[in-house]
Amino acid sequence: MKGKKIKPIIIDIVGYLIGAFIYSAAVTMFISPNEISPGGVTGVSTAVNYLFGLPTGMVLLIINIPIIIIGFIKFGSLFIAKTAVATVLVSVTLEITEAVLPKFQVDKILAALFGGILMGAGMSIIMLRGATTGGVDIIAKLINSKYNHLTMGRIILISDAFVIALAAFVYKNIESALYSSLAIFASSYILDILLYGSDKGKIVYIVTNLPKELSSKITEGMRRGVSILDIVGGYTGEKKQMLMCVVRRSEVSALYKITKLTDPTAFVVVGEAGAVFGEGFKNIS
Repeated sequence: MKGKKIKPIIIDIVGYLIGAFIYSAAVTMFISPNEISPGGVTGVSTAVNYLFGLPTGMVLLIINIPIIIIGFIKFGSLFIAKTAVATVLVSVTLEITEAVLPKFQVDKILAALFGGILMGAGMSIIMLRGATTGGVDIIAKLINSKYNHLTMGRIILISDAFVIALAAFVYKNIESALYSSLAIFASSYILDILLYGSDKGKIVYIVTNLPKELSSKITEGMRRGVSILDIVGGYTGEKKQMLMCVVRRSEVSALYKITKLTDPTAFVVVGEAGAVFGEGFKNIS
């Protein structure tokens, strides 16, 4: 039993270590040497390093300690404990990579892209093991718990905008802010792909007078599952049925065609399915 309990912990720590090293390598080799900000608390730490020469990892840890303590008092969750471990490892690996890895002063677009990609890969490994790199994520959660109208995404976006502005001020170069935006975008893009997969789809709702006929044609013609939902019109009070179907982006036009030929009067709504797991898409495991 002890072995079963210890094994996940070891896997988590190894995951945090690998993710932290990849993230730190990105900051050390591409981001910091080219005066680009990685955003968040790490961005503040690299700015302090540039101004005062203080070790980036040490500054990152000092800033994160009170944030993690407040987060633990407020939420008291396993998530905060895991984040604390991951944050310490990121701080330590930043010091190690700064000491042993080369610093490439290359074309800043390349530095922003490669640095952003590696940062996203490192953060995704850490997040897949149930933690974050601390800092802004915890702050966003704290603010969101008090001000529900401010979403976490919006809070993180505002904080990154502040850090990017700080980078422009510290490096005395507006281009640094632009390259920082590119690096953060690349990091977020890779993070989404690795966490949720690139196999995004579309969720389609169809209000139709011929639910069984249309459902049958979609199932036979596209090999896609269809759910039939009972609905009531809010204005008319009329009872109808609505089909719900998830398809790949490339299959939307085919679904339109089948719907138009079967029921030209159908009402169709197409939405974004950020991640789709299950038969015909990404394996849920």
